[in-house]
Amino acid sequence: MPLHPVPLGFVFRSRAKDEKAHADKAPVTDSNQPRDPQAPKGRPTPKRSEAQSQRRSVANTPTTRKEAAKRQRDERRTSMAKQREALASGDERYLPARDKGPVRKFARDFIDSRFCIAEFFLPLAVIILVLSMVRIAQLQNVALLLWLFVIVMIVVDSIGIAIRLKKQLAARFPDVPKRGAVAYALMRSLQMRRLRLPKPQVKRGERP
Repeated sequence: MPLHPVPLGFVFRSRAKDEKAHADKAPVTDSNQPRDPQAPKGRPTPKRSEAQSQRRSVANTPTTRKEAAKRQRDERRTSMAKQREALASGDERYLPARDKGPVRKFARDFIDSRFCIAEFFLPLAVIILVLSMVRIAQLQNVALLLWLFVIVMIVVDSIGIAIRLKKQLAARFPDVPKRGAVAYALMRSLQMRRLRLPKPQVKRGERP
């Protein structure tokens, strides 16, 4: 049978010619816009702000669990430092959640602007305890009566503070939630003025 000759040009065709043909068929792109060496092929060069934000996010992302834990500790330490400064200065931005808001601020100022019998509870308790330890029957009876008198006075004064504060809150903040504000104020009244946190922002006698 006659053998069909195999075209050798197909086998030994130059590879350079194929690449040139493909290059000729490739779409022409606009080369006027320079491409960022870090930008992927076929995508426009990112803006400088976008590139910086991407690099910053990559740099700030913790790579190990140890680094993530260290970053959390640093953030917690910074947050606590800001809270301590806010408790001393009254800065609303960094106060704890229980102290934030205009209602809580008014409750603090309402207590800080007046004398409260409850704030003298600790000093009076120490005096009564010392009197009760003296082995004299008359002094022990005086200490007991004084203790009962202080308790009654604190209860009466606290009831009066709660009633007046409720009226003031209802008049000043009619549409704002006021849940827990009275209890918050009464707990503050039990603390001595110089030990209160956040620090008092009004003077005694200065109405909020």
